[in-house]
Amino acid sequence: MPNRESQNIEFKSDWKDDCLRAISSLANNKGGLLKIGLDDRGHPTGLKNIVKLMEDIPNIIRSKLGITPSVELEEITGHDIINVKVSPSSVPISYNGKFYLRSGSTVQELQGKELADFLIKKSGVTWDDAIEDKGSLSNIDNTTIEDFKRFALDRIPAISREADQSTILKKLNLTEDGRLKRAAVLLFEADPQRLHSHAVVKIGRFLTDTDIQTTDIIRGNLFQQLEGTLDVLRSKYLLSNIKFEGIHRRDILEYPYDALREAIINALIHRDYRGFSQIQIRIYPDKLIIMNEGSLPPEIPIENLKTNHLSKPRNKLLAEVFYYAGFIEAWGRGTIKIVEKCLEQGLPEPDFKEESGVMTVTFYQDRWSEEKIRKLGLNERQVKAVMYVKEKGKITNKEYSKFANLNSRTSLRDLNNLCEKRIFEKAGTTGRNTYYILTRHKHDKHDINPT
Repeated sequence: MPNRESQNIEFKSDWKDDCLRAISSLANNKGGLLKIGLDDRGHPTGLKNIVKLMEDIPNIIRSKLGITPSVELEEITGHDIINVKVSPSSVPISYNGKFYLRSGSTVQELQGKELADFLIKKSGVTWDDAIEDKGSLSNIDNTTIEDFKRFALDRIPAISREADQSTILKKLNLTEDGRLKRAAVLLFEADPQRLHSHAVVKIGRFLTDTDIQTTDIIRGNLFQQLEGTLDVLRSKYLLSNIKFEGIHRRDILEYPYDALREAIINALIHRDYRGFSQIQIRIYPDKLIIMNEGSLPPEIPIENLKTNHLSKPRNKLLAEVFYYAGFIEAWGRGTIKIVEKCLEQGLPEPDFKEESGVMTVTFYQDRWSEEKIRKLGLNERQVKAVMYVKEKGKITNKEYSKFANLNSRTSLRDLNNLCEKRIFEKAGTTGRNTYYILTRHKHDKHDINPT
């Protein structure tokens, strides 16, 4: 017999109306057991009128809460105990018009946003799946529809032959009885901000957390926000490095374009649109931060974002349409792709953080750029060694001696000096199998010691 209360076990010394509150909280959670006739420490108190209680309790629960739990009698050390076994309910259970959940061994009333989250979760309808009362087919942007048809050609080949907008929206499950759902407004209206003014992307250049140089706000539907945000970042906020592959010129952004695109898409489709905060992109001298309101589902802890994990979108319809457009995969690999693209470009791993209901992705600049390296007091051959390792991944003493035209002792001294400055670190086995790589310490310790 359990001797203390827990997340799914509650003790009550006698039957009273407060028991109904406890039963509703168990039903709203994962179910559990209410033991009547025990004090808070699990000691029997002695119940009276057992026969009457065994008759009344099921009827009262059914009448007040609309559920029928199992009610059984148990004897503990010569005392009768009534066990009320409560199954988890697929629908929300209220008591006197209020909703309760178990939190540890306590019963908590749900209010405000917590209550809204609970009711939506129990209803099985996500925010974007609800009808938008003020939505109108006349406000649907034809250009966005045509763009989507082109994007979705690989995954919905027949869509190219569909000319009627309302039919397209219906097939995408974005309407119900001819009325637009919220997802349709965000995805395809020309001006969704008329109904959801906060559904924008705000971009700012920050010298410090309080010193803001410039700000841009990207409006329009979600497809327009994605394209507009990337265009503004590329043209106004981020530097490009020029690289030639043969005769072809490539402009490489200081942060990987594909990783930024993936992170912005994640923010657009996973944000909690019931809140009133905009998506924010903050560009600092050494990092870029993307923030959106909305917590991760409890099944996906933050540390799992850099490994294979389930895909559980907050806004299912938004995610489905972006999937049909070929903008995302359905495998939960978006965050892994972000990490991979940063590493491919020689950048530190980005950070994912969830705090106070806000998701944050932080990208870090290339700490091994030639411009930064030249400020560290290195000689010219050491600078070339760093650039060599940045491209090739590693260097040996023999390789360095050869391209720098040095004897082995001077070469080794240069390499050890780079290790002392925490730019290089040794790897491999000792002797001839030793090689040097760029330091792998995390970006939160990435200040390079020039001494």
